Amino acid sequence: MKNFVIKTLINAVAIWIAAWIVTGITLSGDDWQHKTLTVIAVALVFGVVNFLIKPLVKLLSLPLFILTLGLFTFVINALMLWLTSWASDKLSLDFHVEGFGSALLGALIISVVSWGLNLALGDD
Repeated sequence: MKNFVIKTLINAVAIWIAAWIVTGITLSGDDWQHKTLTVIAVALVFGVVNFLIKPLVKLLSLPLFILTLGLFTFVINALMLWLTSWASDKLSLDFHVEGFGSALLGALIISVVSWGLNLALGDD
């Protein structure tokens, strides 16, 4: 349970940084408390999307992984972020990704920040 909470908070920080850097990713809200709750809810949605849908998409796109030597992972990560944006809109969360280019750049930033925070905090 502790590991789940830490990974969710790491994803929340990474999503917040991506929304801060990429102009096509918006995290709107009145005050920082509302934004904090929104980004934690979005991190939960992002975790569910990555847990349920990403393995199936990776399996179905295995030939593209082989053909591109794994670079297709960036496209799948962008699609997962874009799907998170769509699900967040359906759940009335104030998070939106505008276009595939923003999703690609945001997914890259989220991956790098998550990797760095996981490296700094460790698995324990």
